[in-house]
Amino acid sequence: MSVQQPSDPAKKTSALQQQFREFWFYFSENKGAVAGLFFFLFVVFIALFADLLAPHSPVEQYRGSFLVPPVWQEGGDIRFFLGTDEVGRDVLSRLMHGARFSLYAGCIVIVLSLSMGIILGLTAGYFRGVYETLVMRVMDIIMAIPSLLMALVLVAILGPGLRNAMIAIAITYMPHYVRLARASAIAESARDYVTASRVAGAGTMRLLVLVILPNCMAPLIVQASLSFSTAILDTAALGFLGMGAQPPTPEWGTMLASAQEFITSAWWVVTFPGLAILLTVLSINLMGDGLRDALDPKMKRS
Repeated sequence: MSVQQPSDPAKKTSALQQQFREFWFYFSENKGAVAGLFFFLFVVFIALFADLLAPHSPVEQYRGSFLVPPVWQEGGDIRFFLGTDEVGRDVLSRLMHGARFSLYAGCIVIVLSLSMGIILGLTAGYFRGVYETLVMRVMDIIMAIPSLLMALVLVAILGPGLRNAMIAIAITYMPHYVRLARASAIAESARDYVTASRVAGAGTMRLLVLVILPNCMAPLIVQASLSFSTAILDTAALGFLGMGAQPPTPEWGTMLASAQEFITSAWWVVTFPGLAILLTVLSINLMGDGLRDALDPKMKRS
């Protein structure tokens, strides 16, 4: 009688290390992706430790320091490195805390849209029939409406605020994940390993979650990384239009909205939030390109 040998944890660890080395090899070939990764980690570090790093409270107003320019400009104050806004709040401190709100909004949007997209897409691609038709027609209707316009309508119905803005944006992003998950589920369901698992007695839930889903994640991860930057942009856009985070919340889009009338007289209150959005979105897009190179087999060179 043959005795089944227990799995060796060292071999599993070695396999994971090999997979990580392969991933990092393809990812690091894209120098822009590496630069984007380090900048994004820098933004995450600032967001996590904003309470310790920020020199002032983001909502504290210094009554005698309205629209103080940056420290290197004539009239600047050493206490306010990037100057102050129209009510005397430190711009640098608000930027640091704003990173927390923007990244938080992007994460929540992606988690909501990705989770709902996976559930609907996998089930539609696996069960097919009338259920698939119904799900995909609803997704087509959502995609037929411009995303920002639909988000504005949903926020108008739900009420302005950061939480409702995140829900609205997540709904507009959901069709992309539903389509990807459905297409991957259809392709994977026809493969031999799924048939073998079904013959071996695997139930529907086990097939979907443990067999099909892991093999569908690569395109979904790439799409999520690219959508993360768009989620930050759309959150800032809703904040700029007054439908997202409400003052005095130090969210980057809200900061731009409150400072738009000072574009010509106090350039710093508009420039620095805009640069924060630009550089963060750019770094995430560069990371997304690197993830696509590392996870997509068609992009890998032998």
